[in-house]
Amino acid sequence: MTMTSANKLLITLLSSVAVAFTTACSPVKTLNAIIPSDGYTLAKGIAYGALPRQKLDVYIPRSKDSVAKPIVVFFYGGSWDSGDRADYKFVAEALTSKGFVVVIPDYRVYPEVVFPEFVFDAAKAVKWAKDNAEKYNGDHNKVFLAGHSAGAHIAAMLTLDSQYLASVDLKPKDFLGMIGLAGPYDFLPVKTDRLRTILGPEDQRWKSQPINFVKGDNPPMLLMVGLKDDTVWPRNTFNLAAKIKEAGGPVEVLQYPDYSHIEMVAKLAKPFRKKDDLLDAITNFIESHTVASASN
Repeated sequence: MTMTSANKLLITLLSSVAVAFTTACSPVKTLNAIIPSDGYTLAKGIAYGALPRQKLDVYIPRSKDSVAKPIVVFFYGGSWDSGDRADYKFVAEALTSKGFVVVIPDYRVYPEVVFPEFVFDAAKAVKWAKDNAEKYNGDHNKVFLAGHSAGAHIAAMLTLDSQYLASVDLKPKDFLGMIGLAGPYDFLPVKTDRLRTILGPEDQRWKSQPINFVKGDNPPMLLMVGLKDDTVWPRNTFNLAAKIKEAGGPVEVLQYPDYSHIEMVAKLAKPFRKKDDLLDAITNFIESHTVASASN
């Protein structure tokens, strides 16, 4: 295959993946079919609660050493009304390739539930990850929260509004950091009836906005944003970061001028990695805060 035809194939596949993320079509399964599976073992369909969507998958990097690894709990997007953990094998492969244990939970979505129930599900999932870390060669003291789009919103809510983790006897500082890709953090007013239903009555919708819970005492946050994102406006990232900085909290923003909303997660997939820029930034964040925690 020539370089030109290879590039055309990748562009076509990336376009198909974008369609898959927005319509739940099959091209994302095509992408996952070409993702390597030899770098990890998979523990699949583990219950973290009693309900059908309260299940998760754990990807454990294959390693010759027995040193407990940092854990990344990754929440996928889907406008809080769709998503399937199996579709995010490509994210798990990326992170396990860097030596991290990866937990990808499903969580209940609309119309089964509305806000804030999916955030409470997420709290249960991270509680499970902490409690069961050592069974999967993970370190329960080195757990990071991460997500893309609606999943970044969920990770940010866990990080900034302590009520959710308190419901499972945890607190935000029990985690070493949060990584948000293309997240909606400050997006009122909403403009569709569907989102109005998902986020609840107008006088209560402020509770769904991570920016409203900034106190400056959060764990370190890495907020990553594509400047060509016309799905979740980049101002969500910039506004949240500014509020955290104003409050004296730790936050870092990384901008990707040429990336769209979908590319902010799809570029983690091995065929699309561009000098590993997204993946390397996430890896550096995790490793630096893992080292910092060990010295405290």
